[in-house]
Formats: sequence, structure tokens, C-alpha cells
Amino acid sequence: MSNLAIPAALIHAIRAARRVVVLTGAGISAESGVPTFRDAQTGLWAQYSPEELATPDAFQRNPKLVWDWYAWRRELVRNTEPNPGHRALVDMEQRVPTFTLITQNVDSLHRRAGSRGVLELHGNLFRTKCLAEDIVVKTWEDSGETPPRCPRCGAWLRPDVVWFGEALPAAVLAEAEAATAQCELFLSIGTSALVYPAAELPFMALGRGATVVEINPQPTPLSRHASFNLRNAAGDVLPQLITTVWEDKELRRPRD
Repeated sequence: MSNLAIPAALIHAIRAARRVVVLTGAGISAESGVPTFRDAQTGLWAQYSPEELATPDAFQRNPKLVWDWYAWRRELVRNTEPNPGHRALVDMEQRVPTFTLITQNVDSLHRRAGSRGVLELHGNLFRTKCLAEDIVVKTWEDSGETPPRCPRCGAWLRPDVVWFGEALPAAVLAEAEAATAQCELFLSIGTSALVYPAAELPFMALGRGATVVEINPQPTPLSRHASFNLRNAAGDVLPQLITTVWEDKELRRPRD
């Protein structure tokens, strides 16, 4: 773990915040060994681009191919574990009165780490839904068919993730926007700030007067607008924030 210098103004902004929103992207999961969307195109799958496998049209053309690709990705994720960045966010949630965690990741690592009430903008790799009825299906008969069929209507089942060309789940996005509009502190962690509408959220927070902190090893389009930029990996930065803000005895002394 690096010894990162955290500005005093940021420490006090975090300590004072009663409503905190966190947005995470692929960077925090990459620290656990989860390949990014495009990095997952290896071995058998190297001949395909994600756009050939992660669209409604691709599923209609070759549902078995798409189902098998997502099954392979699930196995990759099952072999990973939450990292110190994920666990630090669980700790932060326990210390902040109102805490909202929004993620663009579909890997469930935040939930596995212990985060509660995660808003999954892009769905969840480990959930399955009916193609026709758009409802989550937890169990189905194993008939040997790939993909399996919905036990209610007989339509194909599909991964409950947002594909190219699909809208984000409206209720989840609305909840994310509502939390962002009311927050005092917004952390953008491991996200490129390029994928909309998620990329709009930190700018919404800035427009409402919130302190916006970007935690990312590389600069993004958000960087020059953010209140603070911490150019390190989340697994280094977040545990240090917890220690410095809430566990450092000097900073815990009552303020005048």
C-alpha cells in the first residue's frame, strides 16, 4: 500500500458529509483480477468483439453463443474475491448517515464484500431474466437446452445485464439520480467517465454544490472539473481514507 498524501480539506469534507454517493466502474474490479469488458475477449472468444456478443440482435441470431459467453464470464468472476477497495466502501457505509453505492459493474463483488442496497446500473451477471416478460427468474427446469426456457412462458432466458442499445433500468437510474442530487460528497472510483448516463452523475453532483472526488490512476474527462483528484488505485486510496478520516486520533479530537 502506498503512503498517499490526502489533503486536509478533503479529510474534513468527508468527515462533515452526511449524505455520500459513490460511483464505481471497472477499475475497482480490475484490482480483483476481473477482466474489463474488452479484456475478456481471450482464447475462444478472441475472434468476437463485445458488440457481437452483447446486443439484443446478437442474442436473437445466436442465443447459445451469447449464453455460453456469459457463462464463461461468470466462471471468471467466481474465481475472484473483493479487494481492499470493496471492503473499505463497506466500512465507509457503516460510518456515514446516508450512503448510496452506485456501480457500473455487473460482478456482484460489492455485494460479496458486504455492501447493502447497491444500485446496479448495468445489471448483474449472476441474475437471469425472461427475454419476453423482462422479469427475474431464479429457478428453471434443466432440460439440457441452451439457453434455458422461462418456466412461466417458455421464452428464452437471458443474462440480466444491460446490452448495447438497451436503456438502463429506469427505477435504478432514477434512484441514483435522486441520491446524487441530494449528496454533499460524491466519489467517482475507477470509472472512465465516458459511459453515459452514469458519466453525468458526478457533474450533476457538482452542479448541486457537492464535493466531487475522483479516484483513478489515470485522468478522465471528469478530472479537471473534480474538487479533488487522487491518482492511485482504489485498493490503496480507500483504506487510507478510512484510517485517516475516522481512525486517526488527532483528527477525531472535537473541533472548536
